Amino acid sequence: MTFATGLFFVLFAAMVAITGDSFIKLAADRSAFLSRPMILGIAFYAISAVLWYVAMRHITLAQAAVAYSMLTLVALCVIGAVVFDEPLAMRDAAGVGCAIAAMALMAQPA
Repeated sequence: MTFATGLFFVLFAAMVAITGDSFIKLAADRSAFLSRPMILGIAFYAISAVLWYVAMRHITLAQAAVAYSMLTLVALCVIGAVVFDEPLAMRDAAGVGCAIAAMALMAQPA
């Protein structure tokens, strides 16, 4: 298996975790800790942990962490702004740009 395989599993784990984050945000907005959205969020987190394990069998922790962080940062900023109507500050946009630059650097062969 290759770097591409590891990256695929990292990105898939991130998408699953992002889904979990969205469910947990719904539960938090409703102040409903033991609710269906919270339980779904926890379940998605558990699935993402298994995918994370598989990913780390194929790429380094540093590569996995940067890819995961970049995707979750970008996606959660967009979801926060679009779905939950949260403001997106210039600082947030700068952070997204830095995350994308970090991913480009980490994807380079050693």
